[in-house]
Amino acid sequence: MQPLRLILLSGWGIDQRIWQPLEAYWPTHLSSHAVEWPGYGDAPPLRANATLEELADTMAEPLASDAVWVGWSLGGLLATALLAYLPPPRGLILLGAGETFCVKGKASAKGGVTSAELSAFQRAFQRDPTATWQHFLRWQTQGEPGPRQVHRQLRDLLGDTPPADSPTLATGLHWLATIDNRPRLAAPPCPVVRLIGDHDPFISPAQRRVSKPLSDVGHCPMLSQPQALAATIGHHAHQMVNATMAVL
Repeated sequence: MQPLRLILLSGWGIDQRIWQPLEAYWPTHLSSHAVEWPGYGDAPPLRANATLEELADTMAEPLASDAVWVGWSLGGLLATALLAYLPPPRGLILLGAGETFCVKGKASAKGGVTSAELSAFQRAFQRDPTATWQHFLRWQTQGEPGPRQVHRQLRDLLGDTPPADSPTLATGLHWLATIDNRPRLAAPPCPVVRLIGDHDPFISPAQRRVSKPLSDVGHCPMLSQPQALAATIGHHAHQMVNATMAVL
């Protein structure tokens, strides 16, 4: 029996190294492969202000449809958006990703990012990309049980400079601000599971209520609880594939 394939997709300003802590914990029935977005690692960048259609053309080969896609943060938003352009996978697991990145109105003390906050972040990024990226690393670790330790883990993995150039990162911020996956998630072409840390600072309470909770973690459970996260992803991936096979 062939192992079930997972394709792992990272988020804004972070490359495939974010998945390394899970490597020792994947269940034996899974085969995982981390795929870089354009402009990260050795993957050539797209042009500045690239469209989702252009992204889909580039990702058509890496995003095999015989796998379960696992998209974290912006990677989850993009993976969901690409369902409109590419053959659907066997399942889609969204980790730390909702229907949109920004919430309407005021953010709750329990989580969420407003459009005004993201706009301010984009302006700061234009002034000083590296410092703003470093701030983002600290921001997304705030919901973890040991935020300082997780931030050190993240810096040890990534180093002191962003893993993509400024135009690539600016395009990613544009996608964070504009992607709205509510229509796609209302009628998805494949099974979808949403996993959200119960202390994720980027996720609003409303989006958390329609997701499966990950206890005692924030936005970076692959760093704070890699063993538990690998088991949870493996469980849902297995259920997705079984459900798909039952329909066929």
